[in-house]
Amino acid sequence: MYGGGNTFEKLQGTDLQNEDPQKLAEFEARIQRGEKIEPADWMPALYRKQLVRMIEQHGHSEIIGALPEGTWITRAPGFKRKLSLMAKVQDEVGHAQLLYAAAETLGKPREQMIDDLINGKSKYSNIFNYPAFTWADACTISWLVDAGAIVNQLANSRGSYGPYCRALERICAEESFHLKYGHHAVIHLATGTPKQREMMQAALNRWWGPLMHFFGPPDKMSVHSETLMRWKVKMASNDDMRQQFLDMYVPKIWELGLTIPDPLLRKNEETGKWDYTEPDWEEFKRVINGDGPLNKERLAVRRTAEERGKWVRDAMKKVAAKEYVTPLA
Repeated sequence: MYGGGNTFEKLQGTDLQNEDPQKLAEFEARIQRGEKIEPADWMPALYRKQLVRMIEQHGHSEIIGALPEGTWITRAPGFKRKLSLMAKVQDEVGHAQLLYAAAETLGKPREQMIDDLINGKSKYSNIFNYPAFTWADACTISWLVDAGAIVNQLANSRGSYGPYCRALERICAEESFHLKYGHHAVIHLATGTPKQREMMQAALNRWWGPLMHFFGPPDKMSVHSETLMRWKVKMASNDDMRQQFLDMYVPKIWELGLTIPDPLLRKNEETGKWDYTEPDWEEFKRVINGDGPLNKERLAVRRTAEERGKWVRDAMKKVAAKEYVTPLA
């Protein structure tokens, strides 16, 4: 996930200098032994800040990520597809609830996280700011975008912060079903009529660029510090995750007879890694910073949902405070 890295660089020098050296050494020794850090344990301020940033951005991505697929629930072909997609979207929103709960253990209230999202202060994944024009777009999200998310989430599920790791274990289990659902839907289109194959290929062409952006900027551009890797906040580099995704899914895409829209994409026999066209990182930065095709629309949907749900939250607060509301006539 991109965003907040510059803040990390500004904080790194001051925060670590202000920490108790003995406590910091004990903290790092625990992590090296493979122990999980729990909410009541001592942790460096920088560790807490970066975890809050990462976990809440992950939660925001689950919420916003449900929107492009959610628009296809009523238009999915056939009753079974509608039911399956509805269940998937419900799962994604549930994932956000798990992640917000994990972030709350670090001291940031959920209400503040939601406010930061709809006011544009907090970031979320770049890929959810693109339109899903056709049913094939929704299928591509369900298969390849979820596949990329699993690569990232499986890595971070081995991290050092207990509540986040436990949330990711459950999320990854559910995402594996989403992946199978998406793969099945893509196979149906890729092996269907010429019109279906054409639609599937067009969707892949549209989503390949955002998919290559999905894992974040290359390591040479990344603002993440080695400290985050040492503390097991971040478990794999952006380039490593991108290569893992290509290893796993390029052959599967080719098996379906689909063409990947990158003439330079090939496995380098000398390095064992994939060569590919360098993504447009300026576009990536624009989208992350709010200037993508649907940034404003996606946040507007969330803002409207927050406003419409305010009366429910207010009523619940009154009940909790024993201030009962007069029943409606």
